[in-house]
Amino acid sequence: MSKAPQIKIPATYMRGGTSKGVFFNIADLPERCQQPGEARDKLLMRVIGSPDPYEKQIDGMGGATSSTSKTVLLSKSQSEDHDVDYLFGQVGIDKAFVDWSGNCGNLSAAVGPFAISNGLVEKSRIPDNGIATVRIWQANIGKTIVAKVPMTNGEVQETGDFELDGVTFPAAEVAVEFMDPADGEGAMFPTGNVVDDLEVPGVGTLKATMINAGIPTIFLNAEDIGYQGTELQPAINGDPEALARFETIRAHGAVKMGLIKTPEEAANRGHTPKVAFVSAPRDYVSSSGKNIKAGDVDVLVRALSMGKLHHAMMGTAAVAIATAAAVPGTLVNLAAGGGDRTSVTFGHPSGTLQVGAEAKQVNGEWTAAKAVMSRSARVLMEGWVRVPGDSF
Repeated sequence: MSKAPQIKIPATYMRGGTSKGVFFNIADLPERCQQPGEARDKLLMRVIGSPDPYEKQIDGMGGATSSTSKTVLLSKSQSEDHDVDYLFGQVGIDKAFVDWSGNCGNLSAAVGPFAISNGLVEKSRIPDNGIATVRIWQANIGKTIVAKVPMTNGEVQETGDFELDGVTFPAAEVAVEFMDPADGEGAMFPTGNVVDDLEVPGVGTLKATMINAGIPTIFLNAEDIGYQGTELQPAINGDPEALARFETIRAHGAVKMGLIKTPEEAANRGHTPKVAFVSAPRDYVSSSGKNIKAGDVDVLVRALSMGKLHHAMMGTAAVAIATAAAVPGTLVNLAAGGGDRTSVTFGHPSGTLQVGAEAKQVNGEWTAAKAVMSRSARVLMEGWVRVPGDSF
């Protein structure tokens, strides 16, 4: 039995968009955890409370959902044209792993505020009042994110009247720009097609748009898999057979996208790719009881994260949605009515969200310059987290 005393590590618990996570300055971690590896992963899992066979994360900071089982590591940037380096770790809930394969778009909105408040941005770049532009290097995928953080009297302004569906209380608006959002160095459409026939054993052959933008995402037509696109979490998460089917689709889609070599590898890559399904607009009632009219949105989207239907929409998946909507002929574009567009308003389980994106063809391949959305962020608690000294 472990009797090693607990150690204290400076940390900040923050909400960013519709997610929450534990934020660290890498320099504050124990020395052996300041580099990637087993020690770091074990430390972060212990902080969050994983792996937990009860799937509650009672003995940690996690909230037992994909949206709340997250960690962020930050440091002053090694690059002159960025302010802060940002590394995101998605912590498994019942399994022992930290997935470093992608970004968290929601928590990206909290990176700028944390970086300013913790001295990671040069003071000369921060106005006393107005908007501070924080240049973020997203180290997981090697991309630039630009956050526009409101400042009041030299402090990050966290309170305001900006409302975000999926978040109960209003806060200050943080505009986030995802530059060149195609994920990684490969093509935005890794198969070379905007729509593919995806063969899934035991499920069938499905039309799919597979895109690397924001985060690798597999888009399906809702009606092809027996849904309307208006579903809320209980309809999916309460159906074990449906969840298993989605995971099978995800695994075979990941192989077709070239992310893994065999479907079995998907078990250790839970964060990417995402699976989402789309449909044309129709009326529905959101999880908060808000009536969403067909005329309020261009398209309906439901997305799964870490094996469960998301309560709102992942920020990175929102980038994928907007980018796919901007490319004529994708399933997202067709569900939204087709044609050219530079922004899309989509309905998700908690309400609606508007995201802007522009795409164009260069030498026969689709590219996107950036995607833009507004989120909010605030500090929930700051101080220290404690973990047993022999847990990593």
